[in-house]
Amino acid sequence: MFAGGPRAAHGTSHRTGIALAVLAAFGFSFKAILVKLAYPYGVDAITLLALRMAFALPVFLWVGFSASKNAPALSPRDWLAVAALGVLGYYGASILDFLGLKYISAGLERLILFTYPTLTLLFGVALHGRAITRREGLALALCYVGIAAAFAHDLKVGGGSTAVWIGGGFVFASSVSYALYLSGSAGMIAKLGAARFTALAMLVSTAATGGHFLATQPLTALVQPWPVYALGLAMGLFSTVLPVFAQSAAIRRVGSGQAALVGMVGPLLTIVFAWLLLDEGFSTAQMIGVVLVIVGVATVSRR
Repeated sequence: MFAGGPRAAHGTSHRTGIALAVLAAFGFSFKAILVKLAYPYGVDAITLLALRMAFALPVFLWVGFSASKNAPALSPRDWLAVAALGVLGYYGASILDFLGLKYISAGLERLILFTYPTLTLLFGVALHGRAITRREGLALALCYVGIAAAFAHDLKVGGGSTAVWIGGGFVFASSVSYALYLSGSAGMIAKLGAARFTALAMLVSTAATGGHFLATQPLTALVQPWPVYALGLAMGLFSTVLPVFAQSAAIRRVGSGQAALVGMVGPLLTIVFAWLLLDEGFSTAQMIGVVLVIVGVATVSRR
């Protein structure tokens, strides 16, 4: 009875981590839809990103202050790591993704962006000597075959046009940036705690975004139609604050590799949202992809 206690606690923690990773995927997947809904109003990528980060800023300031109040001071090396990861994760990855969404559909964006679990696992092998388990390899294969099937019609429609290559290049660079963030964040989360690290990294990202905006846009660019502010607020809270903390907590419980793999349910959600809100269609290939992605996520979710 007592021997089963730690195992039961571990199982509960694992299931909680998987649930948090799915919640993060839900919030992140809706971000592309919100961006595509905002672009017809004429807002540019950096202004939209600046609004997103500004709306999220009060939450991260409060969390960062609360989590750091009685915590040990960060060393210069820790600050350097937080700064580098903040620039990579939620500034670099976000601005590249926003730029890519100007050229390609939300569905195709998810296909390219979700190469990051593969990259995360590879970076984990290269940087931390972590081995990929057979189960993770199987889940990875199932998910990627599913994603490829789900977006086959988007690739066929996109063809080889210049816009697809430009947008695809931006989004793939975003995937690399985010994978580097995930690979480096696990150690800092373990050292600083999920809430403190995430808040500090997001404050760095917000500062980088603000600097980019001030260097490239006039302040009058912040004057936008009210739907842009509403979409920016939704991005800031529902597609930034909520999934960011859920993702960090998931990484702490199940590791960056499994959190990334579970996050692959995101393309499934994006397909549904794009079909309902953007009229991007829902084909037989996508239905097949949905099934494969669910099987892949179920495989990696087992203890």
